[in-house]
Amino acid sequence: MYDNFEICDMPLSLKSNRARVERFLADSGLRLEDVDYYAAVTDDDGNIIAGGGLQGNVIKCIAVGEAARETGLSNKLISRLIGMALQQGAESVKVYTKPENRTVFESMAFKVIASAPKAILMENGMKGISAYTGYLRHMRGNRPDGAAAIVMNANPFTRGHRYLVEQAAAGASTLYVIVVREDRSEFRYPERLAMIQAGCKELNNVVVVEGSDYAISDLTFPTYFLKQVTDATDTHITLDLDLFARHIAPALGVTTRYVGSEPIDKLTARYNELMQEQLPKNGITVKTVDRLMQDDEPVSASRVRQALAEGSFSRAFKLVPEDTVPYLIAHLTVHALLAELGTTPKPGLVDRNDNGAHKDMNFALMSRSIDTLLPYLVQLALLGHTCAKQDAMPSVDQVRTIGLEAERAMLQATGGVNTHRGALFAMGLVTLAAAWCSSHKGIVNQQDLQGTIMQVAEGFTPTVGTHGNNAVNAHHVTGALDLAKEGYQQLFQVWLPAYRSYLDDDASTACHKLLLLIMSQLDDTNVIHRVGYEQAQQVKKEAHALLDNYSTAGMEAMNRDYIARNVSPGGSADMVALTIFIHSILN
Repeated sequence: MYDNFEICDMPLSLKSNRARVERFLADSGLRLEDVDYYAAVTDDDGNIIAGGGLQGNVIKCIAVGEAARETGLSNKLISRLIGMALQQGAESVKVYTKPENRTVFESMAFKVIASAPKAILMENGMKGISAYTGYLRHMRGNRPDGAAAIVMNANPFTRGHRYLVEQAAAGASTLYVIVVREDRSEFRYPERLAMIQAGCKELNNVVVVEGSDYAISDLTFPTYFLKQVTDATDTHITLDLDLFARHIAPALGVTTRYVGSEPIDKLTARYNELMQEQLPKNGITVKTVDRLMQDDEPVSASRVRQALAEGSFSRAFKLVPEDTVPYLIAHLTVHALLAELGTTPKPGLVDRNDNGAHKDMNFALMSRSIDTLLPYLVQLALLGHTCAKQDAMPSVDQVRTIGLEAERAMLQATGGVNTHRGALFAMGLVTLAAAWCSSHKGIVNQQDLQGTIMQVAEGFTPTVGTHGNNAVNAHHVTGALDLAKEGYQQLFQVWLPAYRSYLDDDASTACHKLLLLIMSQLDDTNVIHRVGYEQAQQVKKEAHALLDNYSTAGMEAMNRDYIARNVSPGGSADMVALTIFIHSILN
């Protein structure tokens, strides 16, 4: 009946396809999970009789209808998915499936690497769990059995994480800190790895090892990243712990696993509970360390992230070791850029509603640009931090090198569109200065921040031939470099106090009013380049008038007008982001 079947792609971006797949899986007692690709076999009437998905190198959502289960369709479908994964560069392919499907996958060279009562995790390929355990054995070297381990996400690394490591290290000959390898967290894996390495560098018996798909990952524990307890949670936890006991602990010679107590997060508390039940059955002792408290609350990464989201560097600063601080500053820079971008409506600028006066930019492109800049903002913050510890100022060449690398990455990510060159200079400079001040004096105050900005900016020379430089030379206005060299006086003296008053009055319109204020006062070289000096002066008057009688309808009308006139106050937008950032740093 199914001899002449065809496997066809089922793009789930089409609602009709998604609905068909969801109905088909529901008939098999399954639900559709996140997948990058889904393939299906249909009968002559268009009904799905077999299907399977792929997310990265993980096969998911495999099902074969009852009438087709003796036809061999599952093997052919799995072969298709394996081929797709290998074609995309995967060195091993994994499947999370029901125990009753074990024989089917074993016939295709899959091996069980972890088990739970309701699911098994299987894998084929040369570079899977064996490659990771080989790396772990290399990191272990000649160290004897009897070591301890912590599996740590650290999003970001806090004083609480450091306290847990210190307590565990005091009771172990060797302590391995395994870093969760995921980029769903706000702080990316390379950042978290670097923070943990820096935070543990003075502890001689602590070895920080890289994470993998095999320890609290989307593969073993996808519900961890949803932070909710579901009917699948215990299965995911059991698989993760089984993997640790079967493979990771033996490779490192680990006989003890340390964990921090969890009074708040229900999912983490459940993980700890099952760890206490399951690991001792495999000869691994579990020890719980009470959480470090500050201000009658546990020190947690979530408290740090909340402080950052609320624009309070000072609150976040108290909760982290000094080597984590540069990462906080860089993320506050990104928060400010995203806050400006998300302000909607805006006149002539890209926002959530439209592209303003731009034909080559949109919200998604601008978001991608900001995301691309984050690692370079981290580099600038780390440069400021390192130089401060050496009681030295960063050189112009050091700053310029990182800035040019960031610019190249931005242009590559945007297909050559200059989305954030101006913002990169201003935000990058202040990011570096804030990190320098924080590391040099332990605090950031306005006077020191302005002075550091001026000192670093003084070494820069104007970039010849840019639209901004041409406007400065033609009309004798203050350009981006001169604003920095004078320490952004107008920002600190006028725009920052005004923004704070707008926040107190009505936070929902604070960014809109700040933009209008800056537009009414700044000689925006981007506007001058687009429509000329005289029109730019008219834009300042219009912004002043709307600020005096602010309304959302007025902003929308101005946007329509500026789109028609090709006005885009990009320089003002940069100063909005910078004002928000500096407010956060000083808050």
